[in-house]
Amino acid sequence: MIRVMVCGAAGRMGQAVVQAVGGADDMELVAQVDPVLASDVPGHFGAVGDAIAATSPDVSVDFTQPHVAFGTVRACLEAGVHAVVGTTGLDDDQMDQLTRLAESGPANLLVAPNFAVGAVLMMRFAAEASRHMPKAEIIELHHDAKLDAPSGTAARTASLMQGDVPIHSVRLPGLVAHQEVILGGLGETLSIRHDSLSRESFMPGVLMAVRAVPGRPGLTLGLEPVLFG
Repeated sequence: MIRVMVCGAAGRMGQAVVQAVGGADDMELVAQVDPVLASDVPGHFGAVGDAIAATSPDVSVDFTQPHVAFGTVRACLEAGVHAVVGTTGLDDDQMDQLTRLAESGPANLLVAPNFAVGAVLMMRFAAEASRHMPKAEIIELHHDAKLDAPSGTAARTASLMQGDVPIHSVRLPGLVAHQEVILGGLGETLSIRHDSLSRESFMPGVLMAVRAVPGRPGLTLGLEPVLFG
């Protein structure tokens, strides 16, 4: 049984993770961490350090905010708790520090910009298509509460593709998470699109990452290594 702590548990993604972990036969939800949670409720904590000390989780799942995630994930790794991170917006220096902690300590780190299996496939197909078509652009569309632009998924997709790939960001109410990669060649275009219609689309990938991270030393970037080996 994997003992799981969810950080950012009061947010929309955090709530979905709490429900998914609670329904997994091989996982036990031992802690929910969020400053807005009532600390007098069993299993609810306002601070990650208190949650680790009280519940001894095996794996933490982080869907907080960029200004919070670095400190939260660092505390987990320093305490020997494996970390699965879906929060985007960490800068290069923060990622370098977390990577060094994961590579030098007992706890492993998996950071993914997108946990939807279809989105991972979309990135893989776009990377392959860019080897054969001369130009491409990315349009990513998200709900208007998303803090970062471009999205982590779009930035990751562009980094996997060949050439300079411009990214266009749209933030509107009513959207969840959507991305289209449009490639152009002589007399033809190719569009590769993925749509997450609800946050449930991310949960199979999150659970997959929770199961995988204890056996993947150091840093695992993206869900691709878990899916494709």
